[in-house]
Amino acid sequence: MADARMNRLWDRLPDIPDTAPVLIAGPTASGKSELALQIAERLGGIIVNADASQVYDCWRIISARPSAEDEARAQHKLYGHITYDQSYSTGHWLRDVTPLLTAGPRPIIVGGTGLYFTALTEGMADIPPTPPNVRQEADQLNLQTLIDGLDARTRQALDLNNRARVQRAWEVQKATGRPLMDWQADTPPPILDLSRTTPIVFDVDKVWLEERINRRFDQMLSLGALDEVAAMQDRYDPALPACKAIGVPELMSYLSGQMTLEHARERATIATRQFAKRQRTWFRARMKRWIHVDPLG
Repeated sequence: MADARMNRLWDRLPDIPDTAPVLIAGPTASGKSELALQIAERLGGIIVNADASQVYDCWRIISARPSAEDEARAQHKLYGHITYDQSYSTGHWLRDVTPLLTAGPRPIIVGGTGLYFTALTEGMADIPPTPPNVRQEADQLNLQTLIDGLDARTRQALDLNNRARVQRAWEVQKATGRPLMDWQADTPPPILDLSRTTPIVFDVDKVWLEERINRRFDQMLSLGALDEVAAMQDRYDPALPACKAIGVPELMSYLSGQMTLEHARERATIATRQFAKRQRTWFRARMKRWIHVDPLG
């Protein structure tokens, strides 16, 4: 059935030039990695990660990174190349991906982190790194306090339910004395012109996606997600971005006896659905010039 669906999707794709980079964005569990692999095998290219959770070396199963078998079918880059406690921002990813745009086979950049794609194709402000003391202070504040510390223009531009984005804006304003929106107004030209790519975004049916999400956590457990999280138990730090990956806090709570496995499963599934909703909202608002594809037809 999966092969039949992929063949139908393939028939609806635009023409993909031999050398132009391919961009594939989509919400979690939508099947975008499967499409990237198909393009690499049929048309050539290397698959490049654009998912913030999949950069960490400790999370293959819990972040749904490509399997070892998939990695053997095509060359993959920027997956699992960062240690769990290493700082890694959109700016780091942009610096890592830039050489891959011109050296070697054409890149097939795939993932669900919209900010990576917009930084790549719309440009990114050169904001100084956040000092550790400012990051530590921000980690201790609740979401509403962070929101209250932002200027009105930045508040209007942000998804105020996304703590990571709000905290980033607060840290920038605290560290530089300048609002995030002012920094973004000085954004340089993008590294990659969208018109020189084949930009595909999955515009998926909500019910179909939620059914896939509901099955995904059980699949992860069957593949060994619990063992993967248990192996990191003595290094778990809830303040680290790597440890905020969906499923990690929930399974850590189960391992520490704070909730049942069924409760952990329910919490992780709800968090995934909420995350997918934010992704779909981002893609529809920020990727209007992309080619929107329904994987169901």
